[in-house]
This record gives sequence, C-alpha cells and structure tokens, in this order.
Amino acid sequence: MTNDFAPVVDHRFNFRADWGAVECRVLAVEPNRTLSYTWAAYGLETVVTWTLTPTGGGTRLRMEQSGFRPDHRQAYRGAQHGWPQFLVRLEQVLARID
Repeated sequence: MTNDFAPVVDHRFNFRADWGAVECRVLAVEPNRTLSYTWAAYGLETVVTWTLTPTGGGTRLRMEQSGFRPDHRQAYRGAQHGWPQFLVRLEQVLARID
C-alpha cells in the first residue's frame, strides 16, 4: 500500500489503496524488535504490532492486529482475508533478498 510511514513514535501516516485509506499513528519503535501503530478506517480502531524474535535458524516474525469489537465482524473478516495475502507477498520479497 502507498504510504508516508516513518519509524518515529507519534508520527501520523496513511496507507492508501484502491479501496480507500487507513489513518495510522506510530505507537512504539524498538529497532530490530518491535513496531506498533494504530490502524483506523471506516469506524475501526485497532493496533497492529510487528515483533521480531531471533531463533536458532534466523528470525521469527509475528504480526498481531488487536482491538476488534463484536461490531467489527466485517472488518475482522477483511483482515482475515487480507493479512495472509500480504504475508505471502512479504515472504516472496524477503526470499529475493537472500
């Protein structure tokens, strides 16, 4: 997604796509460990956190989007569909770096 992200706490940025935009604000940055930011669009206000953990064979990446409410069923289903597609593409990009 097109964006104006900067890894600076409290930096406000947008993710943009053909379906609309997401307003975000960086909450935490721990280089090589954690990135956390808000994710707000269409009444949804959640937090996305990326965590890197060293392992014996490399690094484990964990992504969590938290804060969905019961009335966010459609957004939750959209996230269930969208994030796996994004992560597959991310894995393909990372494979080209090796």
